Amino acid sequence: MATTDYVPAEAADGEGPPARPLRDRLAPPVPGRALYGWLGPLLVTALAAVLRFYRLGDPKSIVFDETYYVKDALGLLKYGWEHDTVKDADKIINSGSHAPIWAPDPAPSFVVHPPAGKWMIAIGEQLFGTTPFGWRFMPALLGTLAVLILCRTARRMTGSTLFGCAAGLLLAVDGLAFVTSRTAILDVFVMFWVLAGFACLVADRDRSRRRLGDKIDQGASSPYGPFVLHGWRIAAGLCLGMAAATKWTGVFYIAAFGLMVVLWDYGARRAAGVRRPAAGTLLLEAGPAFVQLVVVSLITYLATWWGWIFNPGGWGRGKVAGNVLARPFEAMPDLWKYHRQIMDFHTGLHSKHPYQSWPWDWPFLRRPVAFFYSDAKGACGAARCSKEILGIGTPALWWGAIVAFAAVTVLWLMLRDWRAGAILLGFGAGWLTWFPSAFEDRTMFLFYATPLIPFMALAIVLVLGYIVGPAPRPGVDPETGEPVPAKAGKRRVVGAAVAGAVVLLVVANFAFFYPILTAQTLTYDDWHTRIWLKSWI
Repeated sequence: MATTDYVPAEAADGEGPPARPLRDRLAPPVPGRALYGWLGPLLVTALAAVLRFYRLGDPKSIVFDETYYVKDALGLLKYGWEHDTVKDADKIINSGSHAPIWAPDPAPSFVVHPPAGKWMIAIGEQLFGTTPFGWRFMPALLGTLAVLILCRTARRMTGSTLFGCAAGLLLAVDGLAFVTSRTAILDVFVMFWVLAGFACLVADRDRSRRRLGDKIDQGASSPYGPFVLHGWRIAAGLCLGMAAATKWTGVFYIAAFGLMVVLWDYGARRAAGVRRPAAGTLLLEAGPAFVQLVVVSLITYLATWWGWIFNPGGWGRGKVAGNVLARPFEAMPDLWKYHRQIMDFHTGLHSKHPYQSWPWDWPFLRRPVAFFYSDAKGACGAARCSKEILGIGTPALWWGAIVAFAAVTVLWLMLRDWRAGAILLGFGAGWLTWFPSAFEDRTMFLFYATPLIPFMALAIVLVLGYIVGPAPRPGVDPETGEPVPAKAGKRRVVGAAVAGAVVLLVVANFAFFYPILTAQTLTYDDWHTRIWLKSWI
């Protein structure tokens, strides 16, 4: 560890090429052509789009918890707040009728999740009507875009377009990510916004380290190091605020990622040779990071309640000021009371459910959720038939991720690989934080783990990268002095074969489960061959 301010230096003997600029040592550029860096991820994203949008309108009815969010989204469109509907609203929606579904005297409905995710569902309903395709459009779109974001983020983290595309492909063919991307529920939105926020922070890490290196190379000599702008963190704050405004679990990511960026800032200053890196981080970085992540997230969160704040009639909404500009201020006490009621609901949710599972069960896929099931009598030409949408992850990915996380933990402890630490933190923020509620016997389900899936894919790809090893460097012919093309060693060839086999295994496993993820009609025997554990029924 350097104890003096960084000074650019050449080779110790004065010969040879000068050392790389500090900016390249703090944040090495991703090798390869930029064209391929976009073309590959876009092709993987196109595959994800085909998978998610094909037959998106089937089943042509409300499935599972869509019964809540489809109608809440309609309420937001019409009134600006969630409201009660007529008792037979499901039948009216499923029939495709244009009859009104509002109660004769609309009453406010008490809801237990913030409105951001329901506003996104409402966008699809506004564009394509109150149809299965309409209310599933935005989940499918954001589930597809998450694949592109993961491709680009993994590429930045691994320095490889190929591994970046592999990470995106794993997300594209995960069963749970696939099902939640084709269902109008909230968890895919949490996944998207958490991943988008994480991607912004990874991009900011590279850019801010390069700026730090440039300023030091240009002569900055403060013992605390120079001040560095972090523009991408504002975007991260917006994304993480949207995650929390979809489900409160997004708050845990704000806290975890806030700690992460402060540690990254300290590590950057220390690596750059700043004399007092800890003091420099606290004085120059911690305060702005709090504003960019926490304050921006809070403002974003409150902004998503605009319909409830500015319109009379919402649940718990008291007197509405005549002056529109005054409404946000006089609404805050009512909004605080509303949030206390929501918290009381969540802490008191102990009702038993047949698909209930605990967070320690999730990595093993012990108890998935049947989003839809029909015996489809006579539709398959056999005595017994089955149609199902099973909310389950691709086993090869999830069970492989268990091994990968064990390896990633070792990489972090032994090598202090920042990527391993970031992946572990992202996974832990969405998994370990459920354990206290589980010990209190709170009702929870496997699909709550949807935001964890990108970090599973990152863990697998990081480990595969270590197995493959670094790319070989071109050599020099000792006799002629001419450059010699790089040749892949035995380890790299074997490692590439192993990595390819792992990815292909996940793809094949997804293809095998595809019929029970998309409500395709199967004979009962064909359906049962895909039900590997009794707990999956």
